[in-house]
Amino acid sequence: MNHEAWGQTLGQRVKVGKTGILLGAFIGLFSGGWVGLILGGLTGYFIERFLRKATRLAPQQLFFRATFCVMGKIAKADGRVTETEIEFAREVMARMNLNEAAKRRAIEYFNEGKQADFDLAKVLRPLELVLRTRFPLRVMFLELQLQVALADGEMSAAELKIIEEICHLLRFSPLEMQQVAARIRAAHAYAQHHYEWHQQAGAAFDERPLLQDAYGILGVNEQASEAEVKKAWRRLMSQHHPDKLVAKGLPQEMLELAKEKTQEIQSAYERIRKARGWR
Repeated sequence: MNHEAWGQTLGQRVKVGKTGILLGAFIGLFSGGWVGLILGGLTGYFIERFLRKATRLAPQQLFFRATFCVMGKIAKADGRVTETEIEFAREVMARMNLNEAAKRRAIEYFNEGKQADFDLAKVLRPLELVLRTRFPLRVMFLELQLQVALADGEMSAAELKIIEEICHLLRFSPLEMQQVAARIRAAHAYAQHHYEWHQQAGAAFDERPLLQDAYGILGVNEQASEAEVKKAWRRLMSQHHPDKLVAKGLPQEMLELAKEKTQEIQSAYERIRKARGWR
């Protein structure tokens, strides 16, 4: 590699800010002369410009917008938005206790995602930049989108394709995607079985499906040891802790969703604990 190319490469590694531009130019000057200075400085400038544009919105704003845009994208995946999917989006807004202004924004974003020319990557790449070191927030985002895909009970091939693209853009491994999806499927089934259980209060009811779902929510099998179950429970409770998520950039409006998730995890653990007779 010649001096000029080396200077340019170093310039490309420059971080955000004026310091980055100056540093790129400085290194370029000493590694490739005046041409290296120009190339290094320009490269640093364009990287800075891209990152500033990508992260112009606060993490909370990026998360909020992406959440509802992508919901709309998934809902329209099969060509039309079903009433079940619309109802789920409304339910999420209601659970978030959005004020009228926030609700209007959420609806606008949802409708934006439904458009045929909606660019998923354009919305998710800036989000990935700010959430790269905030894995719990990425997990929560994926969980919300999986819930949309499963709103009608099944995930279509078109919806799965979008989920896979989301995972690629947010840097989830195939295994991580499978694990999160399995937990969401279990949670979906748990809610349904729990509803049926309440409906048949006082009557004979087979609670085994509920117990199986509870294991699924924690991401462990029914043969897991007490230590393994407790480890999974503690990890998920920590990962979904509302205060920790808000500190990492979760929109304040979504605090209730995080609380509901921890309640779901706790409920699953309590069911397993009682079934096994643990103290």
